[in-house]
Amino acid sequence: QVQLVESGGGLVQPGGSLRLSCAASGSISSVNSMGWYRQAPGQQRELVAVITSGGMTMYADFVKGRFTISRDSAKNTLYLQMNSLRPEETADYYCHADMVRGDCWGQGTQVTVSS
Repeated sequence: QVQLVESGGGLVQPGGSLRLSCAASGSISSVNSMGWYRQAPGQQRELVAVITSGGMTMYADFVKGRFTISRDSAKNTLYLQMNSLRPEETADYYCHADMVRGDCWGQGTQVTVSS
């Protein structure tokens, strides 16, 4: 089992930046890839970015050039640096781990982009 705990959400003005963190614990060796998803009110959850165990990164088109996913293996922590945030990116952001058997979600952290 893997446990994921997100942090770093909050209120930010349009054009501002936030860095989300996801602390992983448990059977870390079983994780293949990790990613960030988001879900706005009344909307479906959507993929934001993924990083594989080999370090390859993939981004949704709407965040390319503005968001950066990274990880610190020594700290078992996943990050999402978000720059140039837009009001429409207000959502709950979730950390996700794809494992050898099954997957796991964090509880989410809320990001509000508003002036």
